[in-house]
Amino acid sequence: MKYSPTKKIVIAIDGFSSCGKSTFAKEIAARIGYVFIDTGAMYRAIALKTLRMGLTAADVKGIETMLKHTDVSIAYIDGVQHVLLDGEDVSGLIRTNRVSK
Repeated sequence: MKYSPTKKIVIAIDGFSSCGKSTFAKEIAARIGYVFIDTGAMYRAIALKTLRMGLTAADVKGIETMLKHTDVSIAYIDGVQHVLLDGEDVSGLIRTNRVSK
Protein backbone atom coordinates (compact mmCIF):
# COMPACT_ATOMS: atom_id res chain seq x y z
CA MET A 1 0.00 0.00 0.00
CA LYS A 2 1.33 3.41 -0.94
CA TYR A 3 1.57 5.98 1.88
CA SER A 4 -0.65 9.00 1.50
CA PRO A 5 -0.40 11.92 3.92
CA THR A 6 -4.17 12.39 3.64
CA LYS A 7 -4.89 8.91 5.00
CA LYS A 8 -5.14 8.43 8.74
CA ILE A 9 -3.11 5.73 10.41
CA VAL A 10 -4.98 3.59 12.93
CA ILE A 11 -3.21 1.38 15.45
CA ALA A 12 -5.18 -1.39 17.14
CA ILE A 13 -3.91 -3.33 20.15
CA ASP A 14 -5.50 -6.64 21.04
CA GLY A 15 -4.92 -8.85 24.04
CA PHE A 16 -6.31 -10.45 27.15
CA SER A 17 -8.51 -8.57 29.61
CA SER A 18 -6.57 -6.54 32.19
CA CYS A 19 -3.17 -7.09 30.58
CA GLY A 20 -2.37 -3.37 30.24
CA LYS A 21 -3.53 -2.67 26.67
CA SER A 22 -5.17 0.65 27.54
CA THR A 23 -2.29 1.84 29.71
CA PHE A 24 0.18 1.00 26.95
CA ALA A 25 -2.00 2.51 24.21
CA LYS A 26 -2.54 5.78 26.13
CA GLU A 27 1.19 6.20 26.66
CA ILE A 28 2.11 5.43 23.06
CA ALA A 29 -0.64 7.73 21.73
CA ALA A 30 0.57 10.57 23.95
CA ARG A 31 4.18 10.09 22.85
CA ILE A 32 3.43 10.12 19.11
CA GLY A 33 0.63 12.69 19.18
CA TYR A 34 -2.25 10.35 18.37
CA VAL A 35 -5.74 10.31 19.82
CA PHE A 36 -6.44 7.34 22.09
CA ILE A 37 -9.93 5.87 21.69
CA ASP A 38 -11.01 3.30 24.23
CA THR A 39 -13.19 1.06 22.06
CA GLY A 40 -13.73 -1.27 25.02
CA ALA A 41 -15.48 1.60 26.77
CA MET A 42 -17.72 2.01 23.76
CA TYR A 43 -18.72 -1.67 23.95
CA ARG A 44 -19.40 -1.19 27.65
CA ALA A 45 -21.70 1.73 26.85
CA ILE A 46 -23.73 -0.56 24.60
CA ALA A 47 -23.83 -3.16 27.37
CA LEU A 48 -25.09 -0.49 29.80
CA LYS A 49 -27.92 0.51 27.48
CA THR A 50 -28.80 -3.15 26.90
CA LEU A 51 -29.04 -3.68 30.66
CA ARG A 52 -31.08 -0.51 31.15
CA MET A 53 -33.56 -1.68 28.53
CA GLY A 54 -33.80 -5.14 30.05
CA LEU A 55 -32.59 -6.82 26.87
CA THR A 56 -30.74 -10.14 26.85
CA ALA A 57 -28.14 -11.43 24.42
CA ALA A 58 -30.80 -13.75 23.00
CA ASP A 59 -32.99 -10.78 21.95
CA VAL A 60 -31.21 -10.14 18.67
CA LYS A 61 -34.08 -8.14 17.12
CA GLY A 62 -34.39 -5.97 20.22
CA ILE A 63 -30.66 -5.26 20.25
CA GLU A 64 -30.66 -4.47 16.52
CA THR A 65 -33.49 -1.98 17.04
CA MET A 66 -31.74 -0.45 20.05
CA LEU A 67 -28.51 -0.01 18.10
CA LYS A 68 -30.31 1.87 15.33
CA HIS A 69 -31.36 4.43 17.94
CA THR A 70 -28.11 4.64 19.89
CA ASP A 71 -25.31 7.17 19.72
CA VAL A 72 -21.98 6.39 21.37
CA SER A 73 -19.27 9.02 21.18
CA ILE A 74 -16.03 10.05 22.83
CA ALA A 75 -15.38 13.52 24.19
CA TYR A 76 -12.29 14.96 25.80
CA ILE A 77 -13.02 17.15 28.81
CA ASP A 78 -10.01 18.79 30.45
CA GLY A 79 -7.79 16.27 28.67
CA VAL A 80 -9.70 13.24 30.00
CA GLN A 81 -11.63 10.92 27.70
CA HIS A 82 -15.35 10.58 28.45
CA VAL A 83 -17.83 8.16 26.91
CA LEU A 84 -21.19 9.62 25.93
CA LEU A 85 -24.21 7.37 25.47
CA ASP A 86 -27.04 9.20 23.74
CA GLY A 87 -25.53 12.43 25.06
CA GLU A 88 -25.17 11.23 28.68
CA ASP A 89 -21.70 10.96 30.18
CA VAL A 90 -21.57 7.33 31.32
CA SER A 91 -17.83 7.13 31.93
CA GLY A 92 -18.23 6.04 35.54
CA LEU A 93 -21.30 3.88 35.02
CA ILE A 94 -19.65 1.63 32.43
CA ARG A 95 -17.00 0.53 34.93
CA THR A 96 -19.45 -1.03 37.41
CA ASN A 97 -19.47 -4.76 38.17
CA ARG A 98 -22.92 -5.09 36.60
CA VAL A 99 -21.70 -3.83 33.24
CA SER A 100 -18.41 -5.73 33.48
CA LYS A 101 -20.29 -9.01 33.83
